[in-house]
Amino acid sequence: MLVTLIGYRGTGKTTVAGPLAARLGFEAVDADAEIERRTGRSIRQIFAEEGEPGFRARERDVMAEYLAQSRLVIAAGGGAVLDAGTRERIRAAGPAVWLRASVDTIERQVAGDAATSHRRPDLTPSGGRREIEELLALREPLYRQCATITVDIDGRSISAIVEEILLCLAAGSQEASGP
Repeated sequence: MLVTLIGYRGTGKTTVAGPLAARLGFEAVDADAEIERRTGRSIRQIFAEEGEPGFRARERDVMAEYLAQSRLVIAAGGGAVLDAGTRERIRAAGPAVWLRASVDTIERQVAGDAATSHRRPDLTPSGGRREIEELLALREPLYRQCATITVDIDGRSISAIVEEILLCLAAGSQEASGP
């Protein structure tokens, strides 16, 4: 089995991946961190030097590699679902967990992550809350298309989120609604 965590930036995919993998006896990987490791550059630098198409090509390759493995929890990049082939591979590989959050939660968590401004580029000219709203409008249907489990993370601890995912995996459930 392989579990893919999907969702917008700041929804806790990387933070949840480690504890979830430990509970499942799997390894955890962060696709964005792996791209940075392989290139020796931050995502911001890759965007500046290669543009979004260059980054998305790297993301597609890393995701294809990981989605062909097993006993793995993958923290996918927030935009990984933009590629149709990646969406197909996510759906075929095993459970996909959409960590869903409100715009307020995403904005707060992104603002609270000191590394974000150094590592992550703005993806629209507007940036900030407006960018979150614009990109969520585009991406939410894609997250929904891929997800076999949806977990609302607003106001929840990492341990509660992990427990909910484990319960859903054990039950074969499609939807988790929160506390």
